[in-house]
Amino acid sequence: MAISVGDSIPDVQLRTMTSEGPKPVSSSEALGKGKVVLFAVPGAFTPTCSDHHLPGFVVRADEIRAKGVATIACVSVNDPFVMGAWGEDRGVGDSVLMLADGNGDFTKAMGLEMDGSGFGLGVRSQRYAAILEDGVVKSLFVEPNPGLDVSSAEAVLAAL
Repeated sequence: MAISVGDSIPDVQLRTMTSEGPKPVSSSEALGKGKVVLFAVPGAFTPTCSDHHLPGFVVRADEIRAKGVATIACVSVNDPFVMGAWGEDRGVGDSVLMLADGNGDFTKAMGLEMDGSGFGLGVRSQRYAAILEDGVVKSLFVEPNPGLDVSSAEAVLAAL
Protein backbone atom coordinates (compact mmCIF):
# COMPACT_ATOMS: atom_id res chain seq x y z
CA MET A 1 0.00 0.00 0.00
CA ALA A 2 1.30 3.41 -0.96
CA ILE A 3 2.06 6.02 1.65
CA SER A 4 -0.67 8.64 2.08
CA VAL A 5 -1.05 12.17 3.35
CA GLY A 6 -0.83 12.06 7.15
CA ASP A 7 1.53 9.07 7.23
CA SER A 8 5.07 9.23 8.57
CA ILE A 9 7.85 8.39 6.16
CA PRO A 10 9.52 5.01 6.73
CA ASP A 11 12.84 4.92 8.57
CA VAL A 12 15.14 3.22 6.07
CA GLN A 13 18.85 3.51 5.39
CA LEU A 14 19.82 5.50 2.32
CA ARG A 15 23.23 6.69 1.16
CA THR A 16 24.56 10.02 -0.01
CA MET A 17 27.89 10.77 -1.65
CA THR A 18 30.38 12.89 0.29
CA SER A 19 33.95 13.96 -0.41
CA GLU A 20 35.02 10.93 1.67
CA GLY A 21 32.80 8.54 -0.31
CA PRO A 22 29.34 7.08 0.26
CA LYS A 23 27.81 7.87 3.65
CA PRO A 24 24.85 5.98 5.15
CA VAL A 25 22.00 8.18 6.32
CA SER A 26 18.62 7.19 7.67
CA SER A 27 15.60 8.55 5.84
CA SER A 28 14.25 9.97 9.10
CA GLU A 29 17.56 11.78 9.71
CA ALA A 30 17.71 13.20 6.17
CA LEU A 31 14.00 13.91 5.67
CA GLY A 32 12.39 14.01 9.10
CA LYS A 33 13.22 17.47 10.40
CA GLY A 34 11.41 20.64 9.41
CA LYS A 35 9.73 21.24 6.08
CA VAL A 36 11.18 19.06 3.33
CA VAL A 37 10.46 18.70 -0.37
CA LEU A 38 11.24 15.19 -1.53
CA PHE A 39 11.06 14.14 -5.14
CA ALA A 40 11.72 10.72 -6.62
CA VAL A 41 12.77 9.77 -10.10
CA PRO A 42 12.83 6.42 -11.90
CA GLY A 43 16.51 6.75 -12.75
CA ALA A 44 19.51 9.03 -12.78
CA PHE A 45 20.68 10.09 -16.24
CA THR A 46 17.36 9.12 -17.84
CA PRO A 47 15.93 11.75 -20.22
CA THR A 48 12.97 13.25 -18.33
CA CYS A 49 14.76 12.97 -14.97
CA SER A 50 17.96 14.62 -16.25
CA ASP A 51 16.52 17.17 -18.62
CA HIS A 52 13.51 18.37 -16.63
CA HIS A 53 12.76 16.93 -13.19
CA LEU A 54 16.07 17.43 -11.34
CA PRO A 55 16.98 20.69 -13.14
CA GLY A 56 13.62 22.21 -12.24
CA PHE A 57 14.34 21.79 -8.53
CA VAL A 58 17.90 23.08 -8.92
CA VAL A 59 16.74 26.22 -10.77
CA ARG A 60 13.89 26.88 -8.30
CA ALA A 61 15.72 25.90 -5.10
CA ASP A 62 15.89 29.48 -3.79
CA GLU A 63 12.16 30.06 -4.45
CA ILE A 64 11.30 26.78 -2.73
CA ARG A 65 13.51 27.57 0.27
CA ALA A 66 11.89 31.01 0.51
CA LYS A 67 8.64 29.15 1.30
CA GLY A 68 10.21 27.76 4.49
CA VAL A 69 11.63 24.54 3.07
CA ALA A 70 14.79 23.45 4.90
CA THR A 71 15.74 20.55 2.60
CA ILE A 72 15.11 19.64 -1.01
CA ALA A 73 15.97 15.99 -1.63
CA CYS A 74 16.01 13.70 -4.64
CA VAL A 75 15.80 9.93 -4.20
CA SER A 76 16.28 7.26 -6.84
CA VAL A 77 16.86 3.51 -6.95
CA ASN A 78 20.49 3.98 -7.97
CA ASP A 79 23.76 3.50 -6.13
CA PRO A 80 25.45 6.44 -4.37
CA PHE A 81 28.22 6.65 -6.97
CA VAL A 82 25.66 7.14 -9.75
CA MET A 83 23.67 9.67 -7.70
CA GLY A 84 26.88 11.56 -6.88
CA ALA A 85 28.00 11.59 -10.52
CA TRP A 86 24.53 12.66 -11.67
CA GLY A 87 24.49 15.52 -9.17
CA GLU A 88 27.91 16.67 -10.37
CA ASP A 89 26.91 16.35 -14.02
CA ARG A 90 23.80 18.47 -13.43
CA GLY A 91 25.54 21.09 -11.25
CA VAL A 92 23.38 20.38 -8.21
CA GLY A 93 25.90 21.61 -5.62
CA ASP A 94 24.18 22.13 -2.26
CA SER A 95 20.77 22.92 -3.76
CA VAL A 96 19.45 19.33 -3.66
CA LEU A 97 20.39 16.46 -1.35
CA MET A 98 21.01 13.44 -3.59
CA LEU A 99 19.87 10.23 -1.89
CA ALA A 100 20.67 6.76 -3.21
CA ASP A 101 18.15 4.00 -2.53
CA GLY A 102 20.34 1.32 -4.07
CA ASN A 103 18.28 -1.67 -2.99
CA GLY A 104 14.94 0.10 -3.34
CA ASP A 105 14.17 -0.36 0.36
CA PHE A 106 12.87 3.18 0.87
CA THR A 107 10.89 3.07 -2.36
CA LYS A 108 9.27 -0.25 -1.39
CA ALA A 109 8.55 0.99 2.14
CA MET A 110 6.86 4.04 0.61
CA GLY A 111 4.79 1.68 -1.57
CA LEU A 112 5.77 3.69 -4.64
CA GLU A 113 7.82 1.18 -6.59
CA MET A 114 7.21 0.34 -10.25
CA ASP A 115 8.31 -2.52 -12.45
CA GLY A 116 10.59 -1.12 -15.13
CA SER A 117 11.85 -4.54 -16.22
CA GLY A 118 10.16 -4.14 -19.60
CA PHE A 119 12.67 -1.36 -20.25
CA GLY A 120 15.61 -3.20 -18.65
CA LEU A 121 15.44 -1.08 -15.49
CA GLY A 122 14.15 -3.59 -12.91
CA VAL A 123 12.27 -2.31 -9.89
CA ARG A 124 12.41 1.48 -9.72
CA SER A 125 10.60 4.33 -8.06
CA GLN A 126 7.52 5.91 -9.50
CA ARG A 127 7.98 9.59 -10.27
CA TYR A 128 6.56 11.66 -7.42
CA ALA A 129 7.08 14.63 -5.14
CA ALA A 130 6.06 15.09 -1.53
CA ILE A 131 5.97 17.92 0.95
CA LEU A 132 6.95 16.65 4.39
CA GLU A 133 6.80 18.33 7.78
CA ASP A 134 8.81 16.68 10.55
CA GLY A 135 8.67 13.39 8.64
CA VAL A 136 4.91 13.44 8.01
CA VAL A 137 3.52 13.58 4.47
CA LYS A 138 1.52 16.80 4.07
CA SER A 139 1.13 16.64 0.27
CA LEU A 140 1.87 13.86 -2.23
CA PHE A 141 2.03 14.24 -5.99
CA VAL A 142 2.40 10.90 -7.84
CA GLU A 143 2.58 11.08 -11.62
CA PRO A 144 -0.42 9.23 -13.05
CA ASN A 145 1.21 8.82 -16.48
CA PRO A 146 4.71 8.80 -17.96
CA GLY A 147 6.26 12.25 -18.14
CA LEU A 148 6.44 15.15 -15.74
CA ASP A 149 3.45 17.17 -14.61
CA VAL A 150 2.14 16.98 -11.02
CA SER A 151 5.57 16.35 -9.43
CA SER A 152 7.46 19.15 -11.18
CA ALA A 153 9.24 21.88 -9.26
CA GLU A 154 6.64 24.35 -10.54
CA ALA A 155 3.74 22.23 -9.27
CA VAL A 156 5.37 21.75 -5.87
CA LEU A 157 6.16 25.46 -5.62
CA ALA A 158 2.51 26.28 -6.35
CA ALA A 159 1.44 23.89 -3.54
CA LEU A 160 3.79 25.36 -0.91
